[in-house]
Amino acid sequence: MNLAIKAENISKQYRLGQVGTGTISHDLNRWWAKIRGKEDPYLKIGESNDRSIKGNSEYVWSLKDVNFEIEQGTAVGIIGRNGAGKSTLLKLLSKVTQPTTGSFKVNGRIASLLEVGTGFNPEMTGRENVYLNGAILGMTRSEIRSKFDEIVDFSGCERYIDTPVKRYSSGMYVRLAFAVAAHLESEILIVDEVLAVGDSEFQKKCLGKMGDVSKGEGRTVLFVSHNMAAVKQLCNKGIVLEKGMVTFSGGALESVDYYQKSSNIVSYFEHKGGVETALGNEFIKILKFNVKPVKNNHITISSGLELDLEIYNYVADINLDATFELRNLDDLVVFQAGMLISENNDSKIGYYEIKGEIPPHLLNSGVYNFRLIFGKNQKEALYVKDEIIQFEILNESLGNNTDIIPGIIRPQFNFSLSHRDCK
Repeated sequence: MNLAIKAENISKQYRLGQVGTGTISHDLNRWWAKIRGKEDPYLKIGESNDRSIKGNSEYVWSLKDVNFEIEQGTAVGIIGRNGAGKSTLLKLLSKVTQPTTGSFKVNGRIASLLEVGTGFNPEMTGRENVYLNGAILGMTRSEIRSKFDEIVDFSGCERYIDTPVKRYSSGMYVRLAFAVAAHLESEILIVDEVLAVGDSEFQKKCLGKMGDVSKGEGRTVLFVSHNMAAVKQLCNKGIVLEKGMVTFSGGALESVDYYQKSSNIVSYFEHKGGVETALGNEFIKILKFNVKPVKNNHITISSGLELDLEIYNYVADINLDATFELRNLDDLVVFQAGMLISENNDSKIGYYEIKGEIPPHLLNSGVYNFRLIFGKNQKEALYVKDEIIQFEILNESLGNNTDIIPGIIRPQFNFSLSHRDCK
């Protein structure tokens, strides 16, 4: 077995709010431990990188004890939620930063595309940056020249190739940067979600080129993306990261399935204990709020959503109402849907359970959260709870198109078609 990359016990620790290792006292403690042949004292502390909870330590493990092997010619999808450690792993592989512990064994030259224009000098022209990147990869001028026309043609930036890249738009930047990384003769290509910058036509072009690189040219590709359809299309292996640790490694389809099921476990809130200690105030207590698919095991565009809310109401003899406000990750309000719990000033003290459904083929894929608003007479707010739960709707292909389609909603239309001959 010919290995392209082998990671052995890779860990990366950061000190929150600090640049470098931290204070002089911490550096002195590290130095004193080192000259005595002792372990770095700060490697014994730190917490996993879970952004959903408030930690107590100022040290965080962005990656912790990561081990894997990647064979030459393999296309590997690095999968995980934001903050899972995907970009940190690629930066370590690209030698942008060094691991705190562990080491990599790499067989071949690495071309990495971690951000728009990685490795570009903004003052230099596109032409000069192509030659600069090739030289960094250890290629001769003649080798770069033989690929130059192909790079420029692929990028579509021929008209601006002798213009300083600082004048490029972000789209032009990423076109040229990807073209350079994909066409120069590196054995390993690392791509981190930069395709989100380009237009849909260029994204398809990039995916096609990465497929050629891995399948046709036998080069190794590491690809980070939140587009599971693209991972399944391009990759034959997958690595799933969660809170800085590898939780699954295997085939691409199996990895995507594991990620979708584990990360798309239906988000829910449920209070354990007495009503008095539940979430809420002197008017309303929230005991449970669940969102689950109407059909299938996880939430997708076609599954539909079932809402189940249980509250305890302390206010009698009013018109009690509840509003469900759905927002996306950009904090845009997708919709507000409200209902009257009591209509004739006849609210009762005690438990209420509210159930509802969001139909399939309404919401597009993405991450959403609910805001709950309880009111009196549809005028006065009694209790408001922001982001009580968060859930993800998984993408589904539309015919042969596996891309994530733009937009907040994705309705299913019924079209009719007719044809008549010209006379």
